[in-house]
Amino acid sequence: MKLHYSPSPEATNTLSTEALRDHFLISDLFRPSEITAHYTDLDRMIIGAAVPTGSALALPAAKETGTSFFLERREIGILNIGAAGVVRVGGTAYELGSLDCIYIGLGEKEVSFENGPSGQSQFFYVSTPAHAKHPTSVVRSSALKTDPIGDATKANRRRINRLIHADGIKSCQLVMGFTEFEAGSVWNTMPAHTHSRRTEIYLYFDLNDNVVVHLLGEPTKTRHLIVRDREAVLSPSWSIHCGAGTGNYRFLWAMGGDNQTFADMDPVPLTQLR
Repeated sequence: MKLHYSPSPEATNTLSTEALRDHFLISDLFRPSEITAHYTDLDRMIIGAAVPTGSALALPAAKETGTSFFLERREIGILNIGAAGVVRVGGTAYELGSLDCIYIGLGEKEVSFENGPSGQSQFFYVSTPAHAKHPTSVVRSSALKTDPIGDATKANRRRINRLIHADGIKSCQLVMGFTEFEAGSVWNTMPAHTHSRRTEIYLYFDLNDNVVVHLLGEPTKTRHLIVRDREAVLSPSWSIHCGAGTGNYRFLWAMGGDNQTFADMDPVPLTQLR
């Protein structure tokens, strides 16, 4: 399990391109026959990916969590961004198709990932600390009925699919979903915002050969990252988090912190961005 420590806003303003990427971008998440894990100091969120190709892959037990098993004091949300596969919780197997999500609550000792018949399952997970147990729940992409928002003339017509949230799958603090764009729209989360009560993490996927120019940093001192397919960006609570792609894409967003109120954000007017 790799540890990630975030620089302060003042330090971020001085970082080189490579240093920015080292601190805020996580690459090489999806490794065949492996499970990866990255522990951040942002609300103690852990992210990672599992790409089973042969034997099942189990959630890792690591000294960084200070517990005897991964979910002893944690909850987890998992999104399958590949072909159909299986997440096994204890003795129960949950089949997940593409863009299906499963939530697993505190206290589950045995969680593993298994490949589907096509051999192309790819699972991404986000875990936050938890203080109470909520039941294992699945939401199917086929059941999502999300109306588009945004303005095509501003290239931000999109659907925000909420999966784990106060009015959906219940959790202690984890909030998770994914956003997808209509043809010709490429801007996400613009105008930008911050939310000092919560950390947010993005995973960009289904980019193919496109890239996203991701904006971060203080609103008046913005920095940027060039992000490619299946790379994740860490967003401290003081940082904006938005971007534009060179073509269509999807991105998973996940939050942890003081509340689960999706609309709790501090907007940044375009006139304030620098």
